[in-house]
Parts: sequence; C-alpha cells; structure tokens
Amino acid sequence: MSKKKLNIGMIGYSFMGKAHSFAYKNVTTFYELEYEPVMKVICGRKKAGVKAACERYGWEEYATDWRDVIERDDVDVVDICAPGDTHVLMAVAAAKAGKHVFSEKPLANNLADARTMLTAVRRAAVKHMVGFNYRTVPAISLAKRLIDEGFVGDVYHFRGRYLQDWIVDPDFPLVWRLDKKVAGSGPLGDLAAHTIDLSNYLVGEIDELVADEKTFCKSRPLPARKVKGTGLAVEAGDEKTRHGRVTVEDAVMFLARYRNGALGVFESSRFCAGRKNNNAFEINGSKGSIVFDFEEMNYLQLYSREDPEFAQGFRKILVTEGCHKFAEAWWPPGHIIGYGETFVNEAAELCKAFEEDRNPTPDFLDGARCQAVLEAVADSIARKTWVKVPRVR
Repeated sequence: MSKKKLNIGMIGYSFMGKAHSFAYKNVTTFYELEYEPVMKVICGRKKAGVKAACERYGWEEYATDWRDVIERDDVDVVDICAPGDTHVLMAVAAAKAGKHVFSEKPLANNLADARTMLTAVRRAAVKHMVGFNYRTVPAISLAKRLIDEGFVGDVYHFRGRYLQDWIVDPDFPLVWRLDKKVAGSGPLGDLAAHTIDLSNYLVGEIDELVADEKTFCKSRPLPARKVKGTGLAVEAGDEKTRHGRVTVEDAVMFLARYRNGALGVFESSRFCAGRKNNNAFEINGSKGSIVFDFEEMNYLQLYSREDPEFAQGFRKILVTEGCHKFAEAWWPPGHIIGYGETFVNEAAELCKAFEEDRNPTPDFLDGARCQAVLEAVADSIARKTWVKVPRVR
C-alpha cells in the first residue's frame, strides 16, 4: 500500500525539537501507518544552529523565519517547539493558513492565549494536538484502563509530584526558563503542567484549589555566552559576572478539590537534590490504589482490596506486553522502552488521526483546560485564598 505524505514544518530545534525529530524519523519503523511524516523543513532564528540541526536530525531544508514555514504550500502540519511566549502567534497564523497544528506544552503562557488558540483551530477546522507525551507511556495507559474499568473504584485522592534538581546550584546561570516573559512560569508550567494533564486525564477536572510558591534563589549570574540548546545546561560567568533577577518560582504546591468529589495534592520543584525527573503520582480509590513513577516508567503498581486478604499487597506490573496500549508497537515482552519512545508514540497518534479522520489526543481543549488550572494556581497565590478553576469548553 502506498503511503500518504504528511509534510511537517517544525519551529524550534532545541530539546523538544530534537525529541520531535527523533519521533518523526523513527515512527514508521515501529508503526504501520497510512500517513508517513516527511521532515520537510525545520526553523530557528540562528542560521548556524538551525542549519546544524537540519543536517543532524535529517530534515530536508531549514528556515530562519517561522512565517516562511507557515506560508509554504508543501507543509501540512506546523509543529511548534519554540518557547511558550511564541505559541499563540504561531498557532493562530498556522490555523488561518489552513495548517494543522501540533504545539508543545504548556499550550500558552496564559489562559486568554490558550482560548485564542483553541478558537483559531476550531474556526479553521484543522486538526490540533498538544505535546503531553507522558500520556503515551504504556503504564499510564494501563492506569487509565484500570480506572475506567472500575478496578480502583471511586477515586478519593490524586497525589502528584514532578521534581527535578537542575537549578539547585545558586551559581547556575539565568537561562530563559527563569524569565517569566519568555517561559511564563517556572516548574508550574514546565513540570506541573504534565501532572495537571495526567490528573485531568485520569481523575477528572479540578473545581477549586489553593496554592503557594517560593523562589529560593532570587538572582543568578548572567550566562557567560548567549544560551544555546535546551536552557538546561549553559556556562556561567566568572566571579565578576553580573547577576540578573529570577522572575519565576522555584517551587509550587497546591491542594485541589475535583468536580467529582476527589481531593488532590500537587507538588512541583526544581530544587529537589537527587531528583532528576521524578514525575510520579498515586491514586487511591474505594477498591484499590495505583502508583506510578516515571523513573521506573515500565512499571505500574496496583493494590486491590478485592484480592484475598492473605494475598493483598502492592503488585508491580511490568507493562511491556502487546496487550498494553502503546507497548504493542515496540519490543518483545520484558524489553523496556524509554523517554524517546513516548514521542514516537505521540507522532503515531498524530498520523493515525489523519488516517481515521479525527482529531488527535490530547488536543488544544486539553491544553486549555490545563492552562485554566495553571492560571487558577497563579490567581490563588496572588490572592492567598481558594479560587475556582475557570471552565473551558
């Protein structure tokens, strides 16, 4: 069967640009797809950097102006991997040009922009997807199945955390991820957005919340050179280097009440020494509990109250068999997958949406609902009280 081409124009070539390139390059090796992604053009502001990325990642061409990507007749999908402050402008322009849009998370830096993006793709009737790649972890898909099929019963608690330690050193320089104008927020939008999306996906929408945040290191040395790459690693200057003000939080926590009656506890921080990518959650229900930790991403822990009393206890399920969603495309049972494979699974979902003439998931509605929670967290911190989460439909 001849493949149909799905021409991709990607804006951004750093951390997520590399991850998405890896996905497009490998997806047809593991998935039988009617639509085959073609890495048509990659875009970045710096010619030397984007040219090198184009050659290294395997793109056909490169550009330095994102508007040129959107205006091309041979681009079907615009993939936005640029910082959050650019998403709304790029996504709206792409939708108006009749392009399908795939945007990294968080969808935008504020709810108004997220709503604008959602309205634009709906008005243009184009397909839209947001990059919550953790939804494609087989263990999380199993968690969703167990909840939906009643193994956990009525959900009482969601306890989620996303912890890292990459800026715990006060001499780590002031990169763009620590600039509110560009990043929108600190670990709230960068990390907790993933936890919030998983919470929405697995448990349901949050009704109200109360939050607090802390910036432990209020100023940092300016980089010794212009920041390249992901913003996760860059040289600092010497002792005489000027310092700049950190304008995002270093840690955030909040309590939540769900519309279905469940309670939630959320924690996100970049100041947790020893935690490299601790994306984890526990869900407690009337019949049992589920525990997941991305640092052991091929396992899901399940406790069932319906097991015989003498055999009750948490069981550790290895989620690599073909009966598990997103695992069936990969290796034989027991042969684990890693972080990069989640993006390949994500690319497969995008391509299958064209084959099945539907919108991929998660989409801009999911992204806007996550943004509504992020906005409510910021509002609660400012007002120092419980606040309602805005509804998005």
